[in-house]
Amino acid sequence: MENYTVCQLQKDMRFEGFLLIRSADRRKDSKGNDYVDMNLADRTGEINCKIWNWDPAMETPESGNAIKVRGTVQEYNGRLQLRVERWRESTEADQVDMNSLVAAAPRMPADMMAEIRDTLAGFRNEKLRQLVTGMLETAGKDLEWFPAAQRMHHAERSGLLHHTTDMLRMAKAVLEIYPWLDRDLLLAGVIIHDLGKMEELKSDRSGNVSDYTRDGQLLGHLVRGITNLNRTADRLGIHGECVVLLEHMLLSHHGEAEYGSPKAPMFPEAEALHWIDMMDARMNTMKGATDKTPEGAFSEKIYSLDRRVYHPKYSEDAE
Repeated sequence: MENYTVCQLQKDMRFEGFLLIRSADRRKDSKGNDYVDMNLADRTGEINCKIWNWDPAMETPESGNAIKVRGTVQEYNGRLQLRVERWRESTEADQVDMNSLVAAAPRMPADMMAEIRDTLAGFRNEKLRQLVTGMLETAGKDLEWFPAAQRMHHAERSGLLHHTTDMLRMAKAVLEIYPWLDRDLLLAGVIIHDLGKMEELKSDRSGNVSDYTRDGQLLGHLVRGITNLNRTADRLGIHGECVVLLEHMLLSHHGEAEYGSPKAPMFPEAEALHWIDMMDARMNTMKGATDKTPEGAFSEKIYSLDRRVYHPKYSEDAE
């Protein structure tokens, strides 16, 4: 049987190979029988499967583990689904290459951290430099591998750094066009805007997010980011407008109440942060969709965009 990656799978294809368990939940069907609903993935994509007639005495498979599955790709409600015929948990003897199963940022974590540190070194506002440095110290070493989401944009190992450094590059380009913006304030907002996700998401070191934490469910990363900023400011003895401006940037960077921001951006740097964040998130989602879609075809519906995505034929040679 030919080996396919998840992004290559199409309806009626046969698949046999190792995949990573992104999530696994035990449920009951209409007759009261147990089954397990799993999302399986490799570094190219993710697919859902159901394992029916689950023995209630068996433990539910753990997310973050690799399993070997054999089955046929079906389509259900417009989305591909793997009908599993046989499966087993992986063993050390299988020597599974986890790098083939885990999506990861395209740049090394050390290089992305160096990019952030170099940006900080160029700050002229000492208070902002201290605040951002303190927030990064609170985040700690886990920032090097932490993802930016469970299933949306930058849902990958080191995805939070990937998202942050791409936004930094975009912000620096924006500052060339609008030099009247406060450079340090905008870049500070970029660096710290999503650090609260590290307390919002339950992730293992592979970047696989199994669920939201209690804080993530009850508060979210915007609120947690502000509380962490306040603790850092109190610890450093920094108060005044620079703290309030950063608080507002954290609170408003989603733009609308519908997306979690109770305040819309109310000064230029906050507005710029919102659109830079939106642009990077959507471009990453678009790239992920086109990477998984053949040229000249439409993707499945991308729910974060509320639409399907077309992968253009960028040259006449592709016709």
